[in-house]
Amino acid sequence: MASRLDSRGLIDLVIDDSTFVSWDTAPVTPAGGISEDYAAELAAAREKSGVDEAVITGEGLVRGRRVAIVACEFRFLAGSIGVAAAERLVNAIERATAEGLPLLAGPASGGTRMQEGTVAFLSMVKITAAVMAHRRAGLPFLVYLRHPTTGGVFASWGSLGHFTVAEPGALIGFLGPRVYEQLYGTEFPSGVQTGENLHRLGIIDAVIGPERIAETVCKVLDVLMGAREVPAPVANPATEPDPLPTGTRAWDIIEASRNPARPGVRELLRHGATHVLPLNGTGQGEKDPGLLLAIARFGTAPCIVLGQDRYRQRTHELGPAALREARRGMALADELRIPLVTVIDTPGAALSKSAEEGGLAGEIARSLADLITLKAPTVSLILGEGSGGGALALIPADRVLSAANGWLSPLPPEGASAIVHRDVDHAPEMAQAQEVQAEKLAANGIVDRIIDEQPDAALEPEAFVARVSATLEYEIITLMRKPADRRRHQRIERYRNLGL
Repeated sequence: MASRLDSRGLIDLVIDDSTFVSWDTAPVTPAGGISEDYAAELAAAREKSGVDEAVITGEGLVRGRRVAIVACEFRFLAGSIGVAAAERLVNAIERATAEGLPLLAGPASGGTRMQEGTVAFLSMVKITAAVMAHRRAGLPFLVYLRHPTTGGVFASWGSLGHFTVAEPGALIGFLGPRVYEQLYGTEFPSGVQTGENLHRLGIIDAVIGPERIAETVCKVLDVLMGAREVPAPVANPATEPDPLPTGTRAWDIIEASRNPARPGVRELLRHGATHVLPLNGTGQGEKDPGLLLAIARFGTAPCIVLGQDRYRQRTHELGPAALREARRGMALADELRIPLVTVIDTPGAALSKSAEEGGLAGEIARSLADLITLKAPTVSLILGEGSGGGALALIPADRVLSAANGWLSPLPPEGASAIVHRDVDHAPEMAQAQEVQAEKLAANGIVDRIIDEQPDAALEPEAFVARVSATLEYEIITLMRKPADRRRHQRIERYRNLGL
């Protein structure tokens, strides 16, 4: 295995040259003192590592942006956290909070320092409290899990990042494999406690080499600090379509929305956004390919994007894990006050035993509850199909936009026909009667704005995506400049009065 960066090596790689300033003071001595043997261990650790404790802290510039950083030094007693290291961590986190700085954490630790027992073990509580106060202040907390990160460190501040990535090949896990082997007399299964496996399972967001950390931190913070750096107003783009030709039916719209060549959320991010970084899974061991979660910017407008992926849903129906992943994005937007964009493009949520037993209905309800009460600005975009509960879960927003060939319905028209006529043959008739198409949604106060297709997004994908992107930039920035309390009140009132 290639040699790993120590704490200073990481800082030198991430922080702009000659800008690092240490925040460290002399380590505190645990109440009641320490034994001679432990004092000798600490002295040897200082000599071996070249640092005075298992954590070093400070601040510097990352591509010109001021950032606080805390990093473990594994050569100092395996990066273990005792009373002194915990106090240094908490002081740094609290200072970052007080000074309004984003925080980058680089743990590499065996966990709690065994020489200090339960007092050290419970130090994880105050570190966690400090991290959560930092997050509640609307400040980004980014985590780079280094080799190895285990035990109480991984089970506290190592698992609390807004955005969490791991070093390639790093051992990441709760129970150290050596402890497992001694306790159970057998080796821990291989390939489980790796950053790559955690990424596969939706527990962390990415696995990236240290040489990419500075670029990634810069890109993430350009978006996540966006609520504190409100962009200047932009011109309102002329994207409204002409009235539909006489005789255009709802079924024509539905058929256009189902064209496999139609651009979806991936094309929107690829061609219409910058600073795009995917967020992977729920962070709790679930991911659903039918939903894409990312941070991004449309023009100068920062946002969290959670979008239904029309391509992936061809083979994987949208299930409850997708909505739990969406709710992670909602929570991130809420905590950091970053605008949220939901992209609706689904033939409907999964109809299956696993979806029922996975709590699909409850996740729809909780998604609705989160969205309607979100503190951050919200924009919903009906990009194509908008069918059933899967669409309902992402629709309530401050502003609702629709592509000209977008639609929204309680069920696919075929399902509505099955309920009313006991067949699917009346689907076109049901779609027309239910007024599901964008033009009727706007007339009924459901959609605020329709984005033109000339005449079909499938025929002009990049031009269409450019119009959508420009519209999103304008709508997001306009909402960001509106007082939050008024915005939230108007959102609730909008749905309170709908249809009356």
